[in-house]
Amino acid sequence: MKILIDADGCPVVDATVQIAKERQLACIILCDTAHVLEKDGATTLVFSKGADSVDFELVNRVSPGDIVITQDYGLAAMCLARNAIVINQDGMEYTSDNIDALLLARHTARKIRNSGGRLKGPRKRSAVQDEKFITALICLLDRMEK
Repeated sequence: MKILIDADGCPVVDATVQIAKERQLACIILCDTAHVLEKDGATTLVFSKGADSVDFELVNRVSPGDIVITQDYGLAAMCLARNAIVINQDGMEYTSDNIDALLLARHTARKIRNSGGRLKGPRKRSAVQDEKFITALICLLDRMEK
């Protein structure tokens, strides 16, 4: 088992790498040339900028039982299809039960934006969100060890 991080715009890279080090798990950070992140205890793979280039590289490297950290619903769906466990930066686990609704919400939001509508963006990240992620990742790892 390894942890793969879709690091472009990911606010929990440091916490994930720290937990992976503590658990002696391989941790791979995948990013494009605009977001190079070198962290002690993790392997960083850098890919050219381009639409979904990092996403496709991550999907090609994921194996069943790996953990993927991403906020991208499309990437989450592809990783779920490869039998990976996927969580977002707030600790929500993507599953076959929720991914279709999330993809539909993303599609609907895109349609609204494309027709000139405006949607509120996310709130500023809080320490509570970081703690929820850390707790969720640790619980997930504990569950997998059983």
